Amino acid sequence: MTSTTADGAALLNEVEAFHRRFNIFPIDAAYVAVTLWDAHAHLLDCFDSTPRLAFLSPEPGSGKSRALEIVETLVPQPMVAVNASASALFRAVSGMDGRPTILFDEIDTVFGPKAGENEQLRGFLNAGHRRSGVMWRCVGDGANQTVQEFPSFCAVAVAGLGSLPDTILTRSVIVRMRRRAPNEKVEPFRQRIHEKEGHALRDRLAAWAANVRHLVDGVFPEMPEGITDRPADVWEPLIAVADAAGGEWPERARAACVELVTATKANDKGSMGIRLLTDLRDYVFNGIDRLPTVAILDRLHSLDEAPWADMSGKPLDARGLSRMLREYMTADNTPIAARNIKTGGSVMKGYYASDLHDAWQRYCPPPPESPLLPLPPLPSRSETQER
Repeated sequence: MTSTTADGAALLNEVEAFHRRFNIFPIDAAYVAVTLWDAHAHLLDCFDSTPRLAFLSPEPGSGKSRALEIVETLVPQPMVAVNASASALFRAVSGMDGRPTILFDEIDTVFGPKAGENEQLRGFLNAGHRRSGVMWRCVGDGANQTVQEFPSFCAVAVAGLGSLPDTILTRSVIVRMRRRAPNEKVEPFRQRIHEKEGHALRDRLAAWAANVRHLVDGVFPEMPEGITDRPADVWEPLIAVADAAGGEWPERARAACVELVTATKANDKGSMGIRLLTDLRDYVFNGIDRLPTVAILDRLHSLDEAPWADMSGKPLDARGLSRMLREYMTADNTPIAARNIKTGGSVMKGYYASDLHDAWQRYCPPPPESPLLPLPPLPSRSETQER
């Protein structure tokens, strides 16, 4: 059957239904995103960038590998990679007949806490996000070597435990998988039977993609309000595919975009510096105009879900606080630094909220809708001695 632009929405509905037979995703938006990602892999040459698709979970047995297995049946030139080197991958992308879609299972063995340094693979995944991405290598023997560029632009889906480096996460559509509840049922995936069904859908996606290429190539779709910068780079190809499919898909794609980007931002604590700035704003100062360093550290250490009480086996101290904050600037473009604060008849070193305000505005996520009430002021030295 040759798909046309008229039945694009119906075809995507079938692809989504195929996923729903074998995969339990945490939210409906994930089915929309994964379906559009499958389709975008057939139109890769139409886009300036391609999002990574990341199935991540805190525990094994959460359906990540099965999700990747279903994707494998639906995308062009699937290349399943487990512990593949960066050299093998970029040579595959630049040397195979037709660009592969790389499916990387057990990615935690590459970037997890027990893995070694894999900067070359991280570089490949980062560079291949954009059409212009290339890897440079020396080719030849001895003194006859020449520098050659290898294209690295390709669609990549990964699955693994835990998380990924921030540089990859920000280029990804993230699906947070979890174990199935007792009332969540899926159809057993029988490769000999169901792989053929997936391949039939894949072939129809390829035919449809060829017919709608002119609707997608070089098109920059209207993005939902507030979706800009890197999230826009991630979602533009998927929304362009949805617009070409028509039906309910343009609306569903934009709703899924907002929901998943919002969820990602809520889970993203940012760098340690941004985490520190945010905790200072929301839980330490929170309406107080100045605090001594000792009071700031005491309040940071008391935050149960924060890392400040155990930084590589030791609590954050005054020197560490100073080192982290001086990387950021005040509104006067000077590094944030401790200043003298008069308290209880004595002078102590501390920080002023006014010095932190500019960094809070530039780097921190929006404050929570219901911030905690300010902590009570610490007793002065004289009050402590009286007790």
